Amino acid sequence: MNLILLEPDEIQADGVAVLAGKRARHVREVLQASEGEQIRVGVIDGPLGTATVVEDAKQLRLQCKLSDPVPSVPRVDVLLAMPRPKVMNRLWPVLAALGVGRILVSNAWKTERNYFDTHVLEPEHLRAGLVEGLQQARDTRLPQVGVHKQFKKLVEDKLDGFGPYAARLVAHPGAGAFPSEPLAALPRDARVLLAVGPEGGWTPYELELLAQHGFETVSWGPRPLRTDTACAVLLGLVHAALR
Repeated sequence: MNLILLEPDEIQADGVAVLAGKRARHVREVLQASEGEQIRVGVIDGPLGTATVVEDAKQLRLQCKLSDPVPSVPRVDVLLAMPRPKVMNRLWPVLAALGVGRILVSNAWKTERNYFDTHVLEPEHLRAGLVEGLQQARDTRLPQVGVHKQFKKLVEDKLDGFGPYAARLVAHPGAGAFPSEPLAALPRDARVLLAVGPEGGWTPYELELLAQHGFETVSWGPRPLRTDTACAVLLGLVHAALR
């Protein structure tokens, strides 16, 4: 952890927070922070700052000073065809660490229907993975997550409500070159939606439907990638271009 994240209700009126469990063990055993030392902290969807260890006996108590501003929401949202559950489980912290504002988990023709029965989509479970990624990346902005079992309805009826998007990109191996220069020319507050398909790829029908709703087909190269690798590569390229 490069940041200890706190829930808003964990900080008392006097600025003191009491830690237990995994976070307390990390402060004691990994950071090896003793009484009087400072560590980095933040509040979920709130500001960043530092905290001083004020007691380390039966409880780990932190005196928090949250003086840094709230981070801005990442400018990229992801439409992700539901991968195998164990891959999705690995992706929660990765997506949060790379920086996304919203994750739209969707059905697709090559997605197994029973993938949506997994516990990794349960709110409490996925939130823990997202928080893990935020603590790695020193961010506090928790991505919003929606699960959509009807791909066509999502694309036709719901996407406009999540925007507006200055660019909509759908990743497909061997398609058009990645549009780094057009992305770099977007206004500083412009948002981008990136669609990443199943490991078997989007079908021609799905690509056509996305194209009809403003998606440009792009690629980082000819090699098909696994979902977790593709997300890391493509989000890296989008963020690099937007910067």
